[in-house]
Amino acid sequence: MTITCSGETLILNIERAIFWPNQQLLIISDLHIGKAAHFRKHGIQVPSTLGDQDLQRLAGLIELYKPSTVLITGDLFHDQLNSDVDLFSAWKSSFSATRFLLIKGNHDKLIDKDYKDLGIEVYEEEMIFPPFRFIHDRPDAASEYYTISGHIHPGLRIYGKARQSLNLPCFYFGASYAVLPAFSAFTGLSMIKPQPGDRFYAITPNRIIAV
Repeated sequence: MTITCSGETLILNIERAIFWPNQQLLIISDLHIGKAAHFRKHGIQVPSTLGDQDLQRLAGLIELYKPSTVLITGDLFHDQLNSDVDLFSAWKSSFSATRFLLIKGNHDKLIDKDYKDLGIEVYEEEMIFPPFRFIHDRPDAASEYYTISGHIHPGLRIYGKARQSLNLPCFYFGASYAVLPAFSAFTGLSMIKPQPGDRFYAITPNRIIAV
């Protein structure tokens, strides 16, 4: 689905990503690499294929749009170095021509050397690509730029006939900021209460729908 935001064309992809053609920029949030391995380390049985499936989806997006840069608005990783991070390192070697930028999120706990070894450029709080400002959490102050963030894993409850309902991940666009859905499939949802003028784009198994 193609939308206009702050005068720029953005493509919303069903795989929970935004492509900004004008900057050749692929934008995702909350990949949480290492989450499955972190759970297994603590005795919780989680399939080891979850992280691999997310990386396959990301590879498909890179092959589709051929971005010059991939921007992750926080929580690329879930914790410390583990086997899933090793998997990411091997995966990333296939995209040596693509620049990877990370705005650190609350789960990004690797040390500076680890990010450098992985070939990831790290920004502590924000990155400005006019007319947008990219951060991890929702903004707590006004900005001259329209803010795009992640962190809360936005979701929307859709009601049908006969009182049935369905919770779906979504893209949220408010008056001054937007929130990306979590890229990782291994995440929960935070339901957002609509406000007048808000735009929601729900992600169904087959397409994106404006709500």
